[in-house]
Amino acid sequence: MISEEWIREANTSWKDADPGVLIQQGLELAIRPVVTTNFRPYEAAILHACVTVQPEIPVLWCDTGYNTAATYKHAEYLIDRLQLCVHPYVPQRSRAHREALSAIPELDTPEHQLFTHEVKLEPFRRAMAEHKPDVWFTNLRQGQTALRDSLGIFSLSGDGVLKVSPFYYWSDRQMDDYLKTHALPNEFDYHDPTKGLAHRECGLHL
Repeated sequence: MISEEWIREANTSWKDADPGVLIQQGLELAIRPVVTTNFRPYEAAILHACVTVQPEIPVLWCDTGYNTAATYKHAEYLIDRLQLCVHPYVPQRSRAHREALSAIPELDTPEHQLFTHEVKLEPFRRAMAEHKPDVWFTNLRQGQTALRDSLGIFSLSGDGVLKVSPFYYWSDRQMDDYLKTHALPNEFDYHDPTKGLAHRECGLHL
């Protein structure tokens, strides 16, 4: 069991490590590692970095059903290009079914909280319950939200899963350089209906 003391020491010791080294470190602690994605901007970097070290790592894709056409095309390109071992998870009710009955609720309402649970949190929790990971690679970065600023490269989820964010301290410019170096595309036409604004948390990392 990873302790909070281990997290603090690791975040100090490994602060300047290369993402590939951090991924290798995480894998050495893992029995059931996963990487999660929604194919938003810069996701190609974490996916490429993870499969470079462990090609068959399970990739959990929680698809709200509200992605743009560009994001779906981007996802399919990366799945093929990187030969991702992708496991898609979608809401139990289709977008067409949901929209036939109601529009997306306004932010900061109980109805929107239920919407977020239905299209994002429930599929994510189902994915985690089925795969039961002990190490979870994610593309959290400092500066994205107030919560994420407090986490560090290594952190623990509410369920005690070790989260590893190999690009945590990287700037957009560094991420752009990584994508350019590896001839990877980016995708900025991404839309998350559960957040509305980029600085909001949707609940996965609480």
